[in-house]
Amino acid sequence: MLKISLTHPEILAVLGKAGHGSKVLIADGDYPVLTTRGKNTSIVHLNLSAGVVNCIQVLEAILPILLVEAAGVMDVPSGHPEPPIWKEFVKKIQQYGGNLPLRKVDRFKFYEEVADDSTALIIQTGDLSEYSNILLTIGSL
Repeated sequence: MLKISLTHPEILAVLGKAGHGSKVLIADGDYPVLTTRGKNTSIVHLNLSAGVVNCIQVLEAILPILLVEAAGVMDVPSGHPEPPIWKEFVKKIQQYGGNLPLRKVDRFKFYEEVADDSTALIIQTGDLSEYSNILLTIGSL
C-alpha cells in the first residue's frame, strides 16, 4: 500500500519516468488537450463531471511528490483582471516549499509550450474556473 496521497497509477508512472526539465500541465475542463499536446505527452482525464476534479485538488496531490522549478499560467487578455485561482496556485506551491512566481504566458505561446516535446503529462480536470491551467516544470535536487 502506498503511503502517499497520490495513488493514480498512470500519473505516478509518468511522473516516475519524467525528469528535470519535463513539464506537467494541470488543465481546466475547457483546455484543448488533444490538439495542443506534444509527441511525448501522456494525457490523463480526470474530468468526471463539471467541477470534478478541480485543478487545486490535482495540485495538492502532486506537489508533495514533485520538485517544481517553474510554473506558468495562460495569461488573460489585456485589461482583464487576474483570475482568483492564480493566488490559490501560488499559495499551494508555497505550502509545499516552493517560492516561485507564476510566469504569465500569452494564450497561443502557452499552447506552443505545452505542445513541446518536453511536456510529459497533461492532467485534464473538470475545473470550470477561467484561466485555471498551470504548467509546471520539474526541478532537480
